[in-house]
Amino acid sequence: MTQHELSSVSRGEPDAAHHPAHTPLLLLIGNPNTGKTTLFNRLTGQNARMGNYPGITVERRSGDLTLRAAGAERVVEVVDVPGAYSLSARSAEEQIALSAVLGWAENPRPDLCVLVVDAGQLARNLYLVTQLLELDVQVVVVLNMIDEVRENPPNAAELSRFLGVPCIATDARHGKGLLELERAISAALELPARRALRINYPPALERDLERVSAALPSEWRGSAARARALALWALTSVEEDDELQGVDPALRTRCLEVRAQAGARDIDQEVIATRYALIDAELPKLYPRLESHPKKRKTSERVDRVLLHPVFGFAIFIGLMLLMFQSLFSWSDPAIRLIEACTSMSADFVEAHVPESIVRDLVTRGVIGGVGNVVVFLPQILLLFFCIGILEDSGYMARVAFLMDRIMKALGLHGRAFVPMLSGFACAVPAILATRTMERQRDRLLTMLVVPLMTCSARLPVYTLIIGALFPPSHLFGWLPVQGLLMIAMYLFSTFITLISAGVLGRTAVKGRRIPLILELPPYRLPSFTGTLSMMWRRAAMFLREAGSGILLFTILLWALLSFPRPAHVDQPPPPAAAIHQQGRSVPNPQLASSPAPVQGPSAIEQSYGGRLGKALEPVLRPLGFDWKIGVGLIGAFAAREVFVSTLGLVYGIGDADENTTPLRDKIRHERSADGSAAYSPLMGLSLMVFFALSCQCMSTLMVVYRETRTLRWPLFMFGYMTTLAYVASFIVYQGGRLLGF
Repeated sequence: MTQHELSSVSRGEPDAAHHPAHTPLLLLIGNPNTGKTTLFNRLTGQNARMGNYPGITVERRSGDLTLRAAGAERVVEVVDVPGAYSLSARSAEEQIALSAVLGWAENPRPDLCVLVVDAGQLARNLYLVTQLLELDVQVVVVLNMIDEVRENPPNAAELSRFLGVPCIATDARHGKGLLELERAISAALELPARRALRINYPPALERDLERVSAALPSEWRGSAARARALALWALTSVEEDDELQGVDPALRTRCLEVRAQAGARDIDQEVIATRYALIDAELPKLYPRLESHPKKRKTSERVDRVLLHPVFGFAIFIGLMLLMFQSLFSWSDPAIRLIEACTSMSADFVEAHVPESIVRDLVTRGVIGGVGNVVVFLPQILLLFFCIGILEDSGYMARVAFLMDRIMKALGLHGRAFVPMLSGFACAVPAILATRTMERQRDRLLTMLVVPLMTCSARLPVYTLIIGALFPPSHLFGWLPVQGLLMIAMYLFSTFITLISAGVLGRTAVKGRRIPLILELPPYRLPSFTGTLSMMWRRAAMFLREAGSGILLFTILLWALLSFPRPAHVDQPPPPAAAIHQQGRSVPNPQLASSPAPVQGPSAIEQSYGGRLGKALEPVLRPLGFDWKIGVGLIGAFAAREVFVSTLGLVYGIGDADENTTPLRDKIRHERSADGSAAYSPLMGLSLMVFFALSCQCMSTLMVVYRETRTLRWPLFMFGYMTTLAYVASFIVYQGGRLLGF
């Protein structure tokens, strides 16, 4: 994901904002868990348009609000900005919020910002309000969730006096206060009246701001208030190892110089303390009974004593995660099998009604097979996002992040990375999509790069085939089944490697400073099933549209690789019986009676480009114990890992083979090398399973990573590091086993 170009010149000048043909742009901004999305749905009628913010793969929700005032209608475009606690721009959401507010990085400049605050957490929410007002932007404040503070509600009129902007109390969940809000929005658009909030910082900090202001790019200056606020933003946000791109080098140098010369002074603490001092001074005027603010949510606190308990909390969490994993792994299986059956029936229908030709093969194996490779992910994607939506809406997802942060921080991640990593046991594609719940791009990227190492369900057919063919059903210590232990060992192995890889990559390729997990534990609420279902379908449609097209194209290319060039003649083995039927009676087969059996020539797949590539790779694969047939299977596995099984079936002339097909297992078990020895040993089988556990044999995963990062750099890096890791580990297993006499 490309970061915002923070130095981009904003477009959408103030004079253009009032052009008759101009549709006013309204931004919905606020902290997470303030009911912002609920308010967005109320204002736009849940008729959201989905896209991405310019230059960054974070969902951009927009919709239309029709304002009716003085007998006239006016359409306003409403954009839902991702929740952010501040405008420090240290996370992807904060960068989006800042760029959207100021019209940077190809974002149009907004006409109005509607800032949603939680009436029950007013002191904390006002921090973002002060930042926006310092930037001299047009603001309307929404005091939302007013129904949760009935005992001691803040005074909206007094808050409006303090801030100098309209302040409307609402209950978005029940639709209360929306009419007053629409009137305030209409009035603010008709009569823009900005008021820049002036906060007096310590004298030393004021002198620092003057020095930084002198280094601001000319296009950033605008009003004196905005220039001062941007200087304050730069001084507190720009660091030597930050992820901000496009910051003017002279400004970066000046900020680093000022911070270095500050010595023992903590500039960040000075800014935070000054802002909160102003807020705390006003709180007695905003509440009838200040001693009861913030309102205590006693039910949530009692539940948290159990769910956040070091022992019981983890036990409940593991149970819920197992339930979610079960839904992804088992409950989606009937739908997946139905999709596979429909795909197979469609291919059979075409084969039955279209003469044999290249076109028929393209349609059945390329197009229909490619569509099946895309649609087969839908059940797991829908279930995953349904579970995530319920956990988020109920307030439990924040508790998950809090619980797991103690463990994940050792890997350079925070607790939100755990759910995508756990989902990787089912499939890497929805697991990578689940990283969207993480705020920081660096954390999202690191999680994406290690999730494919988890043992997904597509690897199971490969493990089942290899274990069944090369490992006899023996028992260890007389009662532990070796085959079952091997399967468990592969799961444990992948989990261990995933955690180690996250720790290594987090300190090398995706190096970045660890930002402590800062989150609010919202009160427990009944989830919105309507909103969750809407989110499920939006993200599924986005997957089909953006990732599915690439998967389909790659499937067709892979079909061509394994189908061309088409041989003019392929020698066939003799008929399976010693007699043939002729005019209803059996007669001796003359071929078997008069001549020796012909030598079977190379198969069609052996003569294909894929077969030739497999043979070309054989010298590289030999140190791992693999031959060219395994190499062809690895090529076929790029369509989907489980395709390795059916590709081996084609190599051995066994149609419709799966991991439980006895003839295919027998072929693998009895395969012989040129010297007559067994071609495939248990050691080779273990080497192959290790290779599959670590390699990136999945074009769908690569396509989704490309779609999420919008660059080829990270998919190529993922393919390179996973393939190298797989080769080295497989080499160590095979060659080390040979040295030990296995």
